[in-house]
Amino acid sequence: MPYKIHFISLGCAKNVVNCEQMMALCRDAGHILQDVPEGADVAVVNTCGFLSSASEEAIEHILRLAKLKDAGKLGKILVTGCMTQRYGEDVSIELPEVDGILGTGSYKDITAAVEAAVSGEHPRYFGDINAPVDELDRVLTTPDYYAYLRIAEGCGNWCAYCIIPKLRGKYRSRPMEKVLEEARGLAERGVKELIVVAQDITRYGTDWDGRRHLADLLEELCRLDFHWIRLHYLYPDQIDQRLIEVIAREPKILKYLDIPLQHCNDDILRKMNRRGDKAYIETLLDSLREQIPGLALRTSIITGLPGEDEAAFEELCQFLWDQRMPRAGVFPYSPEEGTPAAKMERVDTEEAERRAELVVDIQSRIMDEWNEAMLGETLEVLCGGFDGQSMSYWGRSYAESPDIDGKIYFTAQRDLEAGRFYMVRITGTMDGELTGELAEECDGMA
Repeated sequence: MPYKIHFISLGCAKNVVNCEQMMALCRDAGHILQDVPEGADVAVVNTCGFLSSASEEAIEHILRLAKLKDAGKLGKILVTGCMTQRYGEDVSIELPEVDGILGTGSYKDITAAVEAAVSGEHPRYFGDINAPVDELDRVLTTPDYYAYLRIAEGCGNWCAYCIIPKLRGKYRSRPMEKVLEEARGLAERGVKELIVVAQDITRYGTDWDGRRHLADLLEELCRLDFHWIRLHYLYPDQIDQRLIEVIAREPKILKYLDIPLQHCNDDILRKMNRRGDKAYIETLLDSLREQIPGLALRTSIITGLPGEDEAAFEELCQFLWDQRMPRAGVFPYSPEEGTPAAKMERVDTEEAERRAELVVDIQSRIMDEWNEAMLGETLEVLCGGFDGQSMSYWGRSYAESPDIDGKIYFTAQRDLEAGRFYMVRITGTMDGELTGELAEECDGMA
């Protein structure tokens, strides 16, 4: 019997892929996917558990669904993903509204869990998180012109503040032929922007033979019918000269690199089990900028890490000013149970948050400088559609990744199509985002 199933995906792009795979499994089993939870037989919440705050967000979603369930507007609630993997049976104990749980090693068991829950059972599926990556079809939930391509699962970096290896298992690269097969299918569907993702894409293939194979993979992907290929995330210690050369010479690979640095102080990097020191990072960033003209760098920064005194924080702020990276995610340190860093001495949460606000202010000014430098430039923009509030079109250039960076708003004297590329002349800024107008002389390039 087909059931109506509603999916909610929380957290990162990798979670999006897992949710899309579960949706495809349910679709292939004959179930009906619906966009709203009201009237569904089952709602599935695919959770993030990287930070305590992410778990709190997941709980809020679950409790909202529980109200619908109590009102007779929803059947069963299943919870999957990292929060479930992290807390196990505690999820069922603390949230009795939940009818079944699945860990990160059991996405493939979603249809069995649906059947069990609807039958009145309380399924518990926790498969091997170190098993080879499941090769599954997907129901794309992104706009049809871009999609994520996950090339590996798990993580082997074991940063002292991070719980991910315990939630996702050891680093496992997908076979290259499977990755390329999926990529060809995405190209045939009309995907224009391919976003290559993993917890660490730079280690792709190192679990096979100790060698890095990301550059090999990118060369093959560039032969496929994509217009843009975007990369998330590149760890600094694994970026070698061959990879830089491939990124620099391949026009399809966007000159936008997301390199999570977290900090620059040598003592903190060592305590956090990060590879490389400040001098190495500075040399790498200089080399990247020299070899990849126009490069837009994105990073992530954590304030209040164990060992960060006032001097180390001031060093971080000066480093950010010196490097002028236009994109950054800034987070106050959150001591996560089960990580080595949680047992280390640190500043209190309020101070970590205060420091994060100061870094956000620095980054806002750096971004304003970047925006000012863009004035008068003509950029290739992937149109996302028309924005009724600003009464203009919006889109993204190479320097804006979906959902984490800003947008470009631009006017046009003719109707434009979402999912097509247009040349846009940048003429101003609006609340930290770029504005512009369609470059009419480039109509033939749209």
